[in-house]
Amino acid sequence: MSPATQKNVRRERRRLSTRAHLRRTSDRPRLSVFRSVQHISAQVIDDSKGHTVAAATTSAKAMREALDGKTKTEQAKLIGREIAKKALGAGVSSVVFDRGCYRFHGRVKALADAAREAGLKF
Repeated sequence: MSPATQKNVRRERRRLSTRAHLRRTSDRPRLSVFRSVQHISAQVIDDSKGHTVAAATTSAKAMREALDGKTKTEQAKLIGREIAKKALGAGVSSVVFDRGCYRFHGRVKALADAAREAGLKF
């Protein structure tokens, strides 16, 4: 295997391990974060029913004006506030945070902190 393939395999194993643990230990919806080089997105997912309750992303057209000229960390904070607002509007006040294969650091941490400040409990 090439080094890039090995890195992706390790990343996938970390992601699955984190998700398996969260599903085993909680009956609350999951706040899942996806981070790419340019964008960040978050979803509140009800695993028992298998559907998404709320979602927010920096690539949405509705968010473009609010995100224009901001750093990636500031954008993550806005997405955290937006996902908390949508989740609370859908009747979800308590979630379990799924960081996926990413460290709880930087943009992921900024999103989580902003969601907590906006009223989401985890």
